[in-house]
Amino acid sequence: MWTKSVDYFHKKLGKIMWDDVGMGRTQQSLETAIEQIKKLKHDFWSDLRVPGDENGVNTELEKALRVADFIELGELIAIDALHRNESCGGHFREEYQTPDGEALRNDDVYKYVAAWEYQGSDNQPLLNKEPLDYEFIEIKQRDYK
Repeated sequence: MWTKSVDYFHKKLGKIMWDDVGMGRTQQSLETAIEQIKKLKHDFWSDLRVPGDENGVNTELEKALRVADFIELGELIAIDALHRNESCGGHFREEYQTPDGEALRNDDVYKYVAAWEYQGSDNQPLLNKEPLDYEFIEIKQRDYK
């Protein structure tokens, strides 16, 4: 009961994000990350030890609150990355690449801003989309050759 430090959970989350949600990712790695983060979240809320005194400033408690937010954000990043069946920006879905190994975009389907709405701790977030309308730039496949 309450045996693990804030730093323990912070490092575990960082490793999950680095290994499975980083620059190169796959459907399988993202699904694995989401499951690992859900387990980490459960463990965080049931086994987090926060030393300190209730009568003063508690920097460990402040850090724990930030890590709780990081866990929520990490899960949402993984959910959003799994939802997008394309490679875009600085992130690369290995299943979505050109024959030459370049990022394969899908602007016809994913030309929007995603805003995920919290639906409660036991529910999936709700995706809200705001279309992107480009007036001054041409949308095109990137080629770094």
